[in-house]
Amino acid sequence: MIKTQVVKLKVNKPMQKHLDALCDYRRYCWNKGLETWQLMHEAYTLNKQDNPSPNERRVRDELVANKADWQYDLSARCLQLAVKDLANAWKNFFDKAQSNWGKPKFRSKKAPRQGFKTDRAKIVNGKLCLDKPRSISKESWFDLVSYESLKMSEVKVVSIFKEKGSYYAALPYEEEISSKAKTHQETAVDINVGHFNYTEGQINVLSAKLKKLYKRIKHYQRVLTRKREVNGKLAAKSNNYFAVRTKLQRDYRKVTNIQNDLLQKFTTKLIDNYDQIVIEDLAVKEMMMTHVASKGMQRSLFSKFRQILTYKCDWYGKELILANKTYPSTQRCAQCGYVKTGDEKITLQGNKKHGTKHNEYICYECGYSNDRDENSVLNLLALAK
Repeated sequence: MIKTQVVKLKVNKPMQKHLDALCDYRRYCWNKGLETWQLMHEAYTLNKQDNPSPNERRVRDELVANKADWQYDLSARCLQLAVKDLANAWKNFFDKAQSNWGKPKFRSKKAPRQGFKTDRAKIVNGKLCLDKPRSISKESWFDLVSYESLKMSEVKVVSIFKEKGSYYAALPYEEEISSKAKTHQETAVDINVGHFNYTEGQINVLSAKLKKLYKRIKHYQRVLTRKREVNGKLAAKSNNYFAVRTKLQRDYRKVTNIQNDLLQKFTTKLIDNYDQIVIEDLAVKEMMMTHVASKGMQRSLFSKFRQILTYKCDWYGKELILANKTYPSTQRCAQCGYVKTGDEKITLQGNKKHGTKHNEYICYECGYSNDRDENSVLNLLALAK
């Protein structure tokens, strides 16, 4: 299996300058490639006989043929890999099952994460050695040291990125993984805003600590917005603005670490204890477009949970079962199978016709009553083989 180790790098000032330049060049190549792809697609749409459809090779050749002089001083692989990722992004755009489904967008220099890729990196004496651009002297180019020991001796495509003033490297490597012992048990997970329900109980994904951090993030965002409204572009140059932005970035990092730790531990528990796991195949992008609890859905990390659970099931030989998007897990009675329709359905406001709350499930056929989320878990569990 291919795993990825993300390590924080110790970067001196000369290398910071070089890495920032490569990050800028990667962003330039992506934006130029996206612009070229769109122009080719427009020309192909207007006249299909004289204009071929865009693909990775045609866009790459177009960018290489029109290289400026300054581009030859930077890594050629940066351009090649940017176009390759752009082609994958267009491919994913036509596959809504992808977690990152969406039309490719232009990259901004104001984005919190900037980075580049290279497939010429090596591991030498525990250090990460990047391919040196021809314009840079050997005296100002250094190997990169990480804060933790590297688990591999060889790497393929390495991602270097800068986030919140620190530099990181994502290092993919191959590792043999043995399957987990069979437990002959199955479970189902019903995903909700703020909590996940499964056969053993409930997992809270929006803890009190996270709510406190989100409250503080909201405060810092308002402070920065107020400073920009008063001082305009000059606000970003003040030391006070920089200090508040640093606190905001620090809290965002804390939120990310807490959520990732929670999801990793929960998915590992599911993998250890169950052979079959049933979850819903939710159209998260479409659900967020309705703006109904969209912020809560984003913070609950529906897509991240499915992504982690998918690759862990592949690693350890467990079976992940996806319930169809049209499967009425919320409206179906787990006891008699009756499905509510029309004005009998449970909504976010409950059921006005029968005066029930949104978290209550009462079957109007057999009289069965249960918590709505627990009823959904039982319905999903019925799909296990």
